[in-house]
Amino acid sequence: MRVLVVKMSSLGDVIHTLPALTDAARAVSGIRFDWVVEEAFAEIPSWHPAVDRVIPVALRRWRKRPLHALRGPEWRAARNKLQDRPYDAVIDAQGLLKSAFIVGQVPAPRYGMDWRTVRERFATAAYQHRVNVPRDMHAVERTRLLFARSLRYRVPKDRGDFGIRSNLAAGGGSTEPVILFLHGSARPEKLWPQGHWETLGRLASGAGYRLALPWGNPEEHSRAQRISAAVPAAEVLPRMDLRQLADLLLRASGSVAVDTGLGHLAAALDIPTVSLYGPTSVRLIGAYGQHQVHLESPADRQVSRDPAAVMQAISATRVWQELQAILPGAD
Repeated sequence: MRVLVVKMSSLGDVIHTLPALTDAARAVSGIRFDWVVEEAFAEIPSWHPAVDRVIPVALRRWRKRPLHALRGPEWRAARNKLQDRPYDAVIDAQGLLKSAFIVGQVPAPRYGMDWRTVRERFATAAYQHRVNVPRDMHAVERTRLLFARSLRYRVPKDRGDFGIRSNLAAGGGSTEPVILFLHGSARPEKLWPQGHWETLGRLASGAGYRLALPWGNPEEHSRAQRISAAVPAAEVLPRMDLRQLADLLLRASGSVAVDTGLGHLAAALDIPTVSLYGPTSVRLIGAYGQHQVHLESPADRQVSRDPAAVMQAISATRVWQELQAILPGAD
């Protein structure tokens, strides 16, 4: 059985889809997947052993000049790949108009969430089979249920398995006394104050840990440099791709993350991580995996008029206490 998966973005959403593939591979003998994904995240599906082919698209880039893109060679090449092999099913795991557009290009039975549970209702027009998946579930569990109901097997009762750690960790070295600070987010209200990162860095370096600061854009690079200037044990990393960051995470003792895609990557790799939450729901999209701690702001997000104050209410001392408890060697 060959299934096409459409889940294009964002990084966290793509990662949240992986356990559904692991479930299906265990439940359906011989099942194989191809995956349509945004070009920036094309590495991620290829890490899963049940994925044969990744079809990158660039809708984020193409939408700047949509008519030009639809006539261009990149879209023609992607559409040809969508149609050049037979599929037994195509599953829209995103539930948006843009993903439904991709699904509509594929001559195969099309599955997606029904109008009560899909993210954008008009997307259901592209599906031949509409699946009810309750909204009040964690994103990983929703996707596991969508796949199970589409492909007709029972969702396993155990925690979802992302299925990528063993492949990426093959031949890896031992853990180093390094803690990654995953400090970047596209949404300002999710950011933790720079001063808190500096305080946490001093606490961690005082306990013998080095700090590593990845970044993905000039603003994050500037913040990393300021933190490093205040904490001598903190190193600003060179710009890395996702595979390089995954390799670094696998060697690290642990990480601290705001609600960001890299935090979900750390969780998928079972890296001990404390994740910090202000405006978002831990219950629905919290980091999913082993050795994960979720710290929600004690500030009332409904009352506070200052979004920054919500994240500021999470103290560095509390974060360090929680991180110490899950680091390798902790009791």
